[in-house]
Amino acid sequence: MAILEVKNLNKSFGRNHVLRGIDFDLEKGEVLSIIGSSGSGKTTLLRCLNSLEFADEGQIIVNGETIFDAAINKRPSETELRQKRLHFGLVFQNFNLFSSRTAGRNVAYPLEICGMPKGDIAARVSEMLALVGLENDAEKMPSEISGGMQKRAGLARAVVRRNDIILYDEPTSGLDPVTSVTINRLIRRLNKERGITSIVVTHDLQGALLFADRILMLKNGHVAELSAPAEFVRSSNPDVREFLAAQFITPDLLEKKL
Repeated sequence: MAILEVKNLNKSFGRNHVLRGIDFDLEKGEVLSIIGSSGSGKTTLLRCLNSLEFADEGQIIVNGETIFDAAINKRPSETELRQKRLHFGLVFQNFNLFSSRTAGRNVAYPLEICGMPKGDIAARVSEMLALVGLENDAEKMPSEISGGMQKRAGLARAVVRRNDIILYDEPTSGLDPVTSVTINRLIRRLNKERGITSIVVTHDLQGALLFADRILMLKNGHVAELSAPAEFVRSSNPDVREFLAAQFITPDLLEKKL
């Protein structure tokens, strides 16, 4: 059974039809990368999955449970929203660490608000910080660590509650190429070692081709392509060919990197 099923998701803002009949499944432990030009609907799709926006039509099903059905309930209650969001962890584009909390206390925050005992919190935070290579930085403030380290702390905070699916919104945005590779490798490591299921919205197509199991390309709110990296770079779809050419990516280049 798929861990996530998205069925006929449609979303408009006034006359602007942002998502048009989005359909896809996600298997447990899979890394799905969502790409597309600016305005193609990537972030809106992510926000609909996490109930930060509500689709006008369609269904979202997690582990066989329908967590959103526009035909039944377009506006869940606050209690329902909190329950739905437990399925997803979210890594924001701009880190969004609390400036008044240390790296360790930032990671601890999701566990504190759900009432986990302090001793259990400390053990889980230590485990997560070690997982992202920040075991010696727990007491540092966000202003005392680099952008890449802040991103890793945000990642640790997203996975600390062991949600079903982790959503990444442009995780390498604003980072230098070396740090971007580090973050991409860490996402893949979490997938391989912990079986973490991930959806990664990104402009970094080269990175996506290397760490994702499948790539979903949006074009004007539609699913233009959904395929494995090796198939994606050989697609005859003109939208895919244009996107690849814009980033100077060829099948041969991918094979050399792999």
